[in-house]
Amino acid sequence: MLLGVVSDTHGHVQYARQAVNLLDAFKVEAVIHCGDIGSPSIVPLFRAWPTHIVLGNVDHFPGELEQAIAESGQTCHGRFGAVELGGVRIGFLHSDDADRFRGAIESARYDLVCYGHTHFAEHHRVGKTLVLNPGALYRANPHTLAIVDLPSLNVTIVPVA
Repeated sequence: MLLGVVSDTHGHVQYARQAVNLLDAFKVEAVIHCGDIGSPSIVPLFRAWPTHIVLGNVDHFPGELEQAIAESGQTCHGRFGAVELGGVRIGFLHSDDADRFRGAIESARYDLVCYGHTHFAEHHRVGKTLVLNPGALYRANPHTLAIVDLPSLNVTIVPVA
């Protein structure tokens, strides 16, 4: 199973559309958005997949975003999400709450912890947990997203042109 992971769209529809085209080309089966959606207009772009979304520190109108997420048939997890996909336990958040971020990683409850906020793509292991930031679709150079092969947890960071 291929999982798409995105973050930090900040309401920028053009880059989000480019990301959606890449996710489609990779034939992902689900998407996680790690917050800072920025605008309800971003949400329906991801309607082709089951999309799990958390809110970030610049998602100033959570009610509007939660409504758009519900109307698009997606799942809003508030500020922290946890799902199991492809046999992999996944925790995800924006990571502006450093204590919650550290706690998710150190808990060892998750095989994969996805996060945003830093606008920098990276992945590393802490014990058995893979920690992944897909980068950002706005205010980053380059703009990136991540494709994760589940259950192997092989990560590909993909530039979004």
